[in-house]
Amino acid sequence: MHRLIASLFGAGLILRRVRGSDAGSGTIGGLVALPFALLIGETWGWPGQLAATVLVTAVAIWASAGVVSSEGDAGWIVIDEAAGVFVATIALLGWAAVIAFVLFRIVDITKRPFPGVHQADSMPGATGIVLDDLVAGAWALAMGHLLNATIM
Repeated sequence: MHRLIASLFGAGLILRRVRGSDAGSGTIGGLVALPFALLIGETWGWPGQLAATVLVTAVAIWASAGVVSSEGDAGWIVIDEAAGVFVATIALLGWAAVIAFVLFRIVDITKRPFPGVHQADSMPGATGIVLDDLVAGAWALAMGHLLNATIM
């Protein structure tokens, strides 16, 4: 069960199956999560998004904890990217949310230029697997809201 949820019901395993590598699986996991984050936002607003973020984060920690001892921070574990996407899109909808998603992926992939992301990634176990995505999501959320307020 941990593996199924950690892979976001198989989304994290798609690229390994197609091309033999997990590289890019985080983006696939994020793309799977994005429509759900947007649907929740459109239906229940930011309070619903915040509640869903807490729930997805708790599930991500639980699922990651169940596989980290045997798998480490494997590329196919993408439930953490789902949690990051939920953070990045709180109170953002439409193009603003899509831009926040892209910013989230940039921050999550590059890590070091953004204070706190690399440090969170260096933490051991499920905490490190999930926390770097939450911090990256917070960076993207801030930038997304700033862009939304100034440009959109």
